[in-house]
Amino acid sequence: MNAATYELSHLRALEAEAIHVMREVAAELERPVLLFSGGKDSIVLLRLAEKAFRPGRFPFPVMHVDTGHNFPEVLEFRDRRLGELGERLIVASVQESIDSGRAVEELGPRASRNRLQTVTLLDAIEEHGFDAAFGGARRDEERARAKERIFSFRDDFGQWNPKAQRPELWSLYNGRIRRGEHVRVFPISNWTELDVWQYIAEEGLEVPPIYFAHEREVFQRDGMLYAVSPHLELIDGEEPFTASVRYRTVGDMSCTGAVESAAGTLEAVVDEIAATRITERGETRADDRVTEAAMEDRKREGYF
Repeated sequence: MNAATYELSHLRALEAEAIHVMREVAAELERPVLLFSGGKDSIVLLRLAEKAFRPGRFPFPVMHVDTGHNFPEVLEFRDRRLGELGERLIVASVQESIDSGRAVEELGPRASRNRLQTVTLLDAIEEHGFDAAFGGARRDEERARAKERIFSFRDDFGQWNPKAQRPELWSLYNGRIRRGEHVRVFPISNWTELDVWQYIAEEGLEVPPIYFAHEREVFQRDGMLYAVSPHLELIDGEEPFTASVRYRTVGDMSCTGAVESAAGTLEAVVDEIAATRITERGETRADDRVTEAAMEDRKREGYF
């Protein structure tokens, strides 16, 4: 008689790997934190943390680096979701970094606070003594993230050296660090954007409404659609208009573009993502268009 076999589906295999990573961090490191933006990837991280550690509380707090230029819908979702879970939320403020002189506000119509988040993030990690930070980065998003390991080590200045990464063989992770260093950990590194949306649909997870098609006043700049907001200064020739759009990624309003879309349901979003041939950051993030190596440059400085 043949022994019964049990095979995980693609999504359940990814889920199992991510849960293993989160439990490994909780066992190896002393003071982890989960970075939460209110976006789809960090929403998936919250669900994975529930599956890894419930019925107890998370063995770490949740932290959001707030630029002050976030989408209001996302901030409302952040507060409500963390309130429902009953988990501790730490908000690290870029505005406070500017007010204290730790960061300098950019000026002009193309100004953004996106890069300033690095100072705020590193200051918060040092203030709270965190030695590990979970993030929702994925390899398929951008070339710098494609070569970053699941355990991404940062020196005592918070910087990443892509030439000094540790091997990760047979699902073994070495979290040993010296005082002052920390690890960025990416449990869903091997997921794709389509995997994330299929998981959200399968789990019935709620996401902020900006991920679905809605009418919004926008303007076009450099081939991207930006929301009209107090945080963006229009340049001569830029005219606002109303369009049916949605967002593929959630970031600072000053550097995150929308895409024209009629996808108003999870099923429609999944179908749309399955058919696209452009990455989400390539289509909608101005901060990755500054130079060819914009993301890697920011990560070397300590960015997410």
